[in-house]
Amino acid sequence: MLKYLAPAMLVMLSGCTITKSPDVVDVNQTTGTVRLGYTLAPLQKGKVDSYAANSTATRQCQQWGFATALAYGNPITTCSVVSGTQCLAKSVVLEYQCRGIAINTTTAASHWY
Repeated sequence: MLKYLAPAMLVMLSGCTITKSPDVVDVNQTTGTVRLGYTLAPLQKGKVDSYAANSTATRQCQQWGFATALAYGNPITTCSVVSGTQCLAKSVVLEYQCRGIAINTTTAASHWY
């Protein structure tokens, strides 16, 4: 009985999708790039709210004077914790490019007198 239970549990867990909120993991003001990341446990599938992730990257870009952030490339997935031949945790990184010039309307308006 137990030999049938383990594969059944594996199948049930393999479809587990978790909503993840990526955090800023790396920034480069010179190149205007922001990297967001999150981790996944074994058998987890990650789903990211792209609007929230873009907002996080855009906030970082705006601190540097850019208007917005644009996602580029595919997510980069690497095994971050290995035990023997098993990957126990995966790291996923999303990349964004800062674009445009933010205009501070308060500062711009004060110069027009």
